[in-house]
Amino acid sequence: MSLTFESTQVTKDVEGLTFAYHEAGEGEPLIMLHGSGPGVSAWSNFRHNLPVFAERFRTIMPDLPGFGGTELPELDEVYPKVAARWIARLMDSLGIESAVFIGNSMGGAVTAELAALAPERVRRMALMGSGGMSVGIFQAEPSEGFLRLFEFLEDPTRARMIAWIRTMVHDPGRITDELVDERMRNATAEGVLDRTRAIFGSMFDPSRRDAHTPLWTRASTITTPTLLLWGRDDRMLPYDQAHFVNRALPDVELHTFSHCGHWVQVERKSEFERIATEFLTRTGQQK
Repeated sequence: MSLTFESTQVTKDVEGLTFAYHEAGEGEPLIMLHGSGPGVSAWSNFRHNLPVFAERFRTIMPDLPGFGGTELPELDEVYPKVAARWIARLMDSLGIESAVFIGNSMGGAVTAELAALAPERVRRMALMGSGGMSVGIFQAEPSEGFLRLFEFLEDPTRARMIAWIRTMVHDPGRITDELVDERMRNATAEGVLDRTRAIFGSMFDPSRRDAHTPLWTRASTITTPTLLLWGRDDRMLPYDQAHFVNRALPDVELHTFSHCGHWVQVERKSEFERIATEFLTRTGQQK
């Protein structure tokens, strides 16, 4: 299957908010939610995986609210909760009652928030290095990846972008000039830095955090069958967090990738696609 950016991207007005997303394939709906790094979009996270998943699913890859081509709504709650409600509205506008999900990092947190808010909408979920679902047990907080991300938001230089990307991968050979150029171009486009700062501000603002019950404290109430995918060498959301959430979720299994950082879908592409597809296409409960 040959897919291009132009052939799959569309925009849609959803209750007054412009959503950008990619759609390809037929079958059961699969919604893939990307992470939150500088210059991120659904396309930058998952474009190389889209052809594979589109062979089995009606695959929808939205830019999360405030990222890529999707507008940023009012942040009256912490970002993952706001984004989860908007993903539910996007599903309504697309005529999707329920779907299987893949969530990467921030996208994992948004997926899990949606599963907690409206469990009937999330049939199964595969979460990769998921945010929100755990706290650090052994490593310092914030993690090295978050430190490099915040440094870039304070002073968005090319050197700081490279320093952040280095924390995303186990193999530094994957850091190409083309990748850095694309991320810099996207991250420094008009309005992007302000939106990104507002998103993280909603999550780290003490007044908002005090009014929010953290997702990890509610993990035991999320009954959606869940596959955790984690790179053993993740420096953004380190691997010890995988064991925290693996213990907390009621219906869960964990797959660990050695020689792999935060970008499982890049560094272990074929294995990720195979394992996620097997899990998401299961029927019934596997006890």
